[in-house]
Amino acid sequence: MKKKGFVDLKFAKVDIDRQARRGFSEAIYCENKSKEQIAKILSQFIKYNQKVIFLTRLDREKFLYLKSKFPFLQYNETARFGFLKKNKIKNKNREVLVLSAGTIDIPVAEEAVLTLEIMGNKVRKVYDVGVAGTHRILNHLEFLRKANVIVVVAGMEAALASLVSGLVKAPVIAVPTSCGYGANFKGLSALLTMINSCSPGIAVVNIDNGFGAGYIASLINNR
Repeated sequence: MKKKGFVDLKFAKVDIDRQARRGFSEAIYCENKSKEQIAKILSQFIKYNQKVIFLTRLDREKFLYLKSKFPFLQYNETARFGFLKKNKIKNKNREVLVLSAGTIDIPVAEEAVLTLEIMGNKVRKVYDVGVAGTHRILNHLEFLRKANVIVVVAGMEAALASLVSGLVKAPVIAVPTSCGYGANFKGLSALLTMINSCSPGIAVVNIDNGFGAGYIASLINNR
């Protein structure tokens, strides 16, 4: 039943008014939801003409089940991300740059890239440019200084966000990842490093939250 901008499915109250309020529909966080629950939520989004649909933390088994019911559903296995379509690029002169410190950070970076692309942003990605070899990131100064917003995805000690912010005038969205050895505490050390950065112009999202970083970067890019 639809009431006050949402549909009550008992196990979920689907916010079908969010597209009108925010410009984009509610994301479906798929981890720990059953494939049947996801299908019922997705069917409501489609019924109420939600134009941009995000399915985050979607594993392949659940995707295959959904694909059998919604043949137009697309999927990126690296990012564990499902979507229906990408918006057209709104402004080709405004570029968002997504950086990963290491190869192991790419799944989170890809989640940010897909979110940005689906929301209609021009995106450039540069991967494996962490501070263990600073010549790698310095080789991309042209892209760094051209970007309107930069997303930096890094685990371990997560120093890349500070380095990048010190080189550019664009706002930096920092994403700590859970990769690293024991004292990384599943991303907590990376999170604390980014929060405690002395370099101004950095905003930090939660551990492994590529979707959140891509979303806020898109809002900034299209103001």
